[in-house]
Amino acid sequence: MSVFHRSRKAGVLGAIAIAGASALILAGCSGGGSGSESSAAPSENVDLSLKIGTILPQTGTLAFLGPPEEAGVGLAAQDINDAAVGITIPDIIWGDSGDTDNKAYATTIQKLISEGVSAAIGAASSGVTKLFLDDAVAAGIITFSPANTSLDFTNWDDNNLYWRTAPSDTLQGEVLGNLVAEDGHENVAVLYQNDSYGTGLNKVFQDTFTGAGGKIVAEQSYNTGDTTFDAQLSALLASNPDAIVLITFDQIYTIGPALLAAGYPAKNLYLVDGNLKNFGSDAKWPAGVSMEGAKGTTPAGPSTPKDFQSRLNTYWTGEGNTALTDFSYSNESYDAVVLLALASLAANSTDPADIASKLQEVSGGSGDGKKCTSFKECADIILGGGVADYDGFSGPITFDEHGDPTEATVGIFQYGADNLNKRIDQ
Repeated sequence: MSVFHRSRKAGVLGAIAIAGASALILAGCSGGGSGSESSAAPSENVDLSLKIGTILPQTGTLAFLGPPEEAGVGLAAQDINDAAVGITIPDIIWGDSGDTDNKAYATTIQKLISEGVSAAIGAASSGVTKLFLDDAVAAGIITFSPANTSLDFTNWDDNNLYWRTAPSDTLQGEVLGNLVAEDGHENVAVLYQNDSYGTGLNKVFQDTFTGAGGKIVAEQSYNTGDTTFDAQLSALLASNPDAIVLITFDQIYTIGPALLAAGYPAKNLYLVDGNLKNFGSDAKWPAGVSMEGAKGTTPAGPSTPKDFQSRLNTYWTGEGNTALTDFSYSNESYDAVVLLALASLAANSTDPADIASKLQEVSGGSGDGKKCTSFKECADIILGGGVADYDGFSGPITFDEHGDPTEATVGIFQYGADNLNKRIDQ
């Protein structure tokens, strides 16, 4: 396991990640924040009914992330209700975030605000969250994303109402840069989406890769909504790179096959969380186009236990949906809901500001909490007058004062002959 220690002010890591090792990222020192040293439960607890909604991608360029994220949310709510400890999530108000092009988020966020939710789970896209976050903050509700990775949220003026279980792109960019360098590549080209996600991840990747001795021989970008990439791909190929990094969303369906048709070897392609799909089970991927050997990174948390995957699928198919084949951000979505419920229990309140005041504490970011790994276990600690420190499926989490997780795992995946990606770092 390669462990990287960094702070928000730290320079780019010079160390190269060991190929095939789990990349556990420890970001900064936790501390401060609004959590108290003790979350001793009030002498009289009230029955809490926690109202949450989702603003996750059912449509748009990240729609493939919607099912595992919604499954994580739904299963967590089920587990919280089954625990029967005085807090319930009676109904989830499901909503579509869409993307920056179809703008489904605009209707959804207003619906969640009007419904009086304590928290909105989402969005997946950093660019989408930026477009509604100020409205959510003004309405006084928590926005809790399981997948936002943009660096911009760290210092957002959010009145302590924005939180995320996904690590920032600082972490994924470092792992990706070290992976490409450790794989022996020296001259790399990059194609990235020109938005907060793409530009931020591209910068950290390049800083890390060049810091490890590599050279960027070409850099091309495109705008959200673009459908043709001929000029960019021609420029990338003309630079004769020994690897190409693709920081995209659904545009991978056009870009990937085009590069492979031009004779570029799949084994020298590197993907990221926005496009790391299981192409072998995807009807949109052209038949006969092989991604075998390509690699990618995603803030995936520790490898999802098989029994947890089974439980996610049992819940998801029980709701009338097709079985999950991709579990991206299901861990982070599950943990987001559990943390909200624990914070609500610790605050003895469903008021968003009260919940937010306890989120850092129940994650282990403040106070001297007792480690626990399930909602029921943590809830019993809180109800017994103690301080709970939840370690979930996405990792230890440990929020800092900005609502960022300071301990997170970025997974490394590789495609096989079946065009499905498999985790190789654990």
